[in-house]
Parts: sequence; C-alpha cells; structure tokens
Amino acid sequence: MIRDITIGQYYPAESWIHKLDPRVKIMSTLIFIIALFVANRYIGYAFTIIFLGTVIYLSKVPIKFMLKGLRAILVIILLTVALNIFMTPGENVLWSYKFITITAEGLYIAGLMALRLIFLIIGSSILTLTTSPIQLTDGIEKLLNPFKKIGIPAHEIAMMMTIALRFIPILLEETDKIMKAQMARGADFESGGVIKRAKSLIPLLVPLFISAFRRADELAMAMEARCYRGGENRTRMKQLVIQKQDYIAIGVISLFMIIMILIRFI
Repeated sequence: MIRDITIGQYYPAESWIHKLDPRVKIMSTLIFIIALFVANRYIGYAFTIIFLGTVIYLSKVPIKFMLKGLRAILVIILLTVALNIFMTPGENVLWSYKFITITAEGLYIAGLMALRLIFLIIGSSILTLTTSPIQLTDGIEKLLNPFKKIGIPAHEIAMMMTIALRFIPILLEETDKIMKAQMARGADFESGGVIKRAKSLIPLLVPLFISAFRRADELAMAMEARCYRGGENRTRMKQLVIQKQDYIAIGVISLFMIIMILIRFI
C-alpha cells in the first residue's frame, strides 16, 4: 500500500500534457480543486469524469498507475462515507435502529464526498506525474515572483515545496524497506489492538526519522558543494514561455469551471 501513493512521483512520457507550461498546470490544478468544491450535484461530477478521463488519456499515463494511488486513501474514503451516512440528518429516513439512523440525504452527501476525494487525489497526481521537479520549481517560483516586492523569498519557497514533494516517494520507499526488514526480524504490524499497533510502529518511526535527517543533511551538503546560493543571479537553460497549447489549456479549464458554476446555480 505504501508504494501505491502516486503524489510526488514523475512519470516521463511524450504527451501534450507533459509539454504544457508548468505555471499553466499549477493554476489549472488549483482551478480544478476549486471547481470540485463548487460542484454539489452528481451531474457536475459526471462532467468531471469526462474531463479527467480526457486529461489522463492525453497525458499517456496508464490509468492503472493513476488509480493505484487511491488504494492508499481507501481507509480515509470509507471513513468519510461512514461518517456522512450515519451523521447527516434528513427527512427521508431509510433505516433506523436505536441511535443509528440512515437517511437518503446522508447517502447523497456520502457519495458526493467520496467522489470529491477521489477526483481530488487523481487531479493532484496528474500535476506531479506530468511535471518534472525542475519544471515544478520554476513554475512555482514564477508564480510567486510578484510577492518578492513584499519580501517573500519566492525561489526558496518554491525549492522547499518541490523538495518536499520529491521526498514523499523516497520516504515511502524507505518506509517499505524498513518495514520489511523489521518484519524479517519478527516484528508484527498488523495484529493486536490500536494501542499495540501504535507501539509496534516505534521500531519503524525511529530509523525512518534518522534516515530522513541523514538525507536532508546530505542534500544540504551537496547543494553547498555546488555553491548553491538561492535564486540570486541564477540562469536557466530553458525559459518558460506561454505557447499556443497553453492558451488552449487555459480556455478548457476556464470552460470547465464555468460549467461547474452553472450546474451549481442554474
């Protein structure tokens, strides 16, 4: 399950989505997330399925690889659905027993919340799967450049965000290795109650934190050895330029947002 998390990973391919400007992809992802919270009807999520299916097809990322990331949040999805089913009040009671009541409104909201979480993970994964770390850093830095006037270090923030994203799959792989090593020594992470499982994670968390700090120290030393001084006087081999396909992508995501607003209010 640990290796199923796709956020932070990059899938190299020659696709139309990969060639888009990273600034456009970042802003499109933000607009997509806002659109998900604007939608409050199933017909809106039907358009979302069509939109995401088209984007995934154009990105040339295997659909199995994309859906694999949902396994890691399956527990969160099920918990969200359960909470909405049993805790949403409504007039149309479908089943009731003592203090437990299931209503039609609860089922409706639970389905919307489950779809929203699924689309949120898939939409966020598309950004990192189709954008290399260097492009992602440059894109975030360019978007934060206007805030330099008020003293915000745009390059440093972009670098930290990109390193954090790239460390996710690395730390997950390290966690998997440590877990298998501990299981080979007789550690049990699955049996027992909640308290026993929490205690069994201590042999896993201690070496994981040590490994994370060691990697961070090695990265800092490598950056200092290469005379890294932040974004000051930095040059780039490839300059970010908005091209024709980027304008098309902006138009498509804007149309998607307008449709979601119209579905909600009309």
